[in-house]
Amino acid sequence: MNEGIQNKVVLITGGGSGLGAETARHLASKGARIAVAARRKEKLDEVVAQIVAAGGEARAYQLDVVDKDQVKAAVASVVADFGRLDVLINNAGIMPIRPMAEVNTDEWDAMIDVNIKGTLYGIAAVLPIFLAQESGHIINLSSVAGVKVFAPGGTVYSGTKFAVRAISEGLRQEVGSKVRVTSIEPGAVDSELKFSTTGTAQSTVLDFYKIAIPATSVARAIAYAIEQPDDVDINEIVLRPTAQDF
Repeated sequence: MNEGIQNKVVLITGGGSGLGAETARHLASKGARIAVAARRKEKLDEVVAQIVAAGGEARAYQLDVVDKDQVKAAVASVVADFGRLDVLINNAGIMPIRPMAEVNTDEWDAMIDVNIKGTLYGIAAVLPIFLAQESGHIINLSSVAGVKVFAPGGTVYSGTKFAVRAISEGLRQEVGSKVRVTSIEPGAVDSELKFSTTGTAQSTVLDFYKIAIPATSVARAIAYAIEQPDDVDINEIVLRPTAQDF
């Protein structure tokens, strides 16, 4: 039985900063072999350098999760470079908060593309591999806003995160006993996500995030899900600052 984190190959999208980078460093410290993927190559290289300097193993892969061909190619490269893939963490996401009355359809499209399609493209790239090897773990980043609707302002964002949670549960039912699926649902966590809000709601969001807990809090939750024995599937983890009402 393949227990623990040691030597597992973990691919993290949105791995160049914030929550993704913190998770990469944390899992590497526990012996995971890390692949970080994101659009900004220089940020990825920084994370890889930090992990290697600490004695870990990591590689960087440049991709945009809205491009399914790039996601598929990156997954293929990870398997070629590391010899296998054990865990995918679908972490890339954006959170532009804005009242619906402003009808910013560009932001709606972007959230659907990154938060929903990006997650699906990650699943599409790894699922055939995981099913063929009869093992694997897909971890999707939803949100407290995927458990209860964040409104006014976060209505469409909540819609995307409810979708991620629903996709995670449906996938869990479909993959059977060999592949594990986890939905992580954080509240206010200190990361770059808060900066995806611009315009009218920016000050409100930044004020809300004053109570944020560190990204390491989520990294530890992810590690907990991964390190369980193969016959234990941690399906959902909701975590938020104790000071957070929503």
